[in-house]
Amino acid sequence: MASALPLIGLLLAHAAAPVRAEEDISIPVLVPVTGFLSLEGTSQRNGALLALKDAVPGLTIRSDVIDTGTSPEAAVTALERAAGGGGVVAVGASMLGTQMLAMLPLAEEYGLPLVTVSGTASITEQGNPWVFRFFPGDAVTKEAHARYVVEELGKRRAAVIYQTTAYGQSGKAHLDTVLKRLGAEPVFAEGVDPTAKDLLPVLTKALAAGPDVLILHLHSGPTALFLRQAAAQGLTIPVVAGSAMHQPSTAALLEPAELKGVCAETAASPVSGGSPEMEAFTEAYRREFKAEPDAFALGQYDGTRMVLEAVKAGARTPQAVRDALAGGTHKGLAMTYRSDGKGNMAHSAVIVCYDGASRVPKLAKRYDNVTGVVP
Repeated sequence: MASALPLIGLLLAHAAAPVRAEEDISIPVLVPVTGFLSLEGTSQRNGALLALKDAVPGLTIRSDVIDTGTSPEAAVTALERAAGGGGVVAVGASMLGTQMLAMLPLAEEYGLPLVTVSGTASITEQGNPWVFRFFPGDAVTKEAHARYVVEELGKRRAAVIYQTTAYGQSGKAHLDTVLKRLGAEPVFAEGVDPTAKDLLPVLTKALAAGPDVLILHLHSGPTALFLRQAAAQGLTIPVVAGSAMHQPSTAALLEPAELKGVCAETAASPVSGGSPEMEAFTEAYRREFKAEPDAFALGQYDGTRMVLEAVKAGARTPQAVRDALAGGTHKGLAMTYRSDGKGNMAHSAVIVCYDGASRVPKLAKRYDNVTGVVP
């Protein structure tokens, strides 16, 4: 995967001595593989590990995986532990927003780049120069989410159901802003806890408001639970869900018929194909993990590959890697990545939809370079 010339020039300025066989650097992966975000976190871990496999000939790269669970304290402890191992040039960091927010001050103190696929908008709004997000943030995905509902489906009476986590609240705030701009303020909105075992009460209240579309911004498990219960009630209005829905692991929790009329926003859908490179990635992922890849895996793969391109070009310190990420452009599989100055690297999103006969979605709409950052 080639990077643009500005990145090469920047990396040459930080080039160290030629790579020696005995050089040993570390890119630890600190992600939630247990708890309510285990499906998403496992995908993130797998994407990082696939990118790191046989990454740089002649260079040993350690990639210890530490489970952060779902608490901020566990994430901070994991980062402290990883930083103490020595040789760390970058960290694959949790996609859970509350954990990222907790890790940011420590990353700045240690001077370690955090490479993440967290969608929580606020992680790049803290003025922290060490965070790099390789998944489109809410300012991008919720723009696509809301525009698809209004402009493509022609719906203006949305019921919004969101998670009470930082991720859910961030997405809800951005949805409100875009829907209001489009003249389609929600007729109903309610947050639900990610541990809720029954979402029928909130579905009943939402439908009582007379919506013409349901907008979901939930994690994987709650998304599947909601759609299962909605299908059992014979829901007839469309559902446009958040990025958790595009995951094959989420779709696997549902029957194809329960997915009919459901769409979702995301960065990409590897299982939907689209290019020889994407199909090669998908096959490699299947061979390695005996599972289907999603956009979280792909985003972490692309982000880790950008780090490795910096290492290949000579970056051997966290500062050199940070400078490469902050100033370079990387042509990844999902999109072309470039920082907006805050660490937001991803600026495109897609909408995928299910036909009710398959668990593999089809691309319905692409929103490229929403922020206008990539030249």
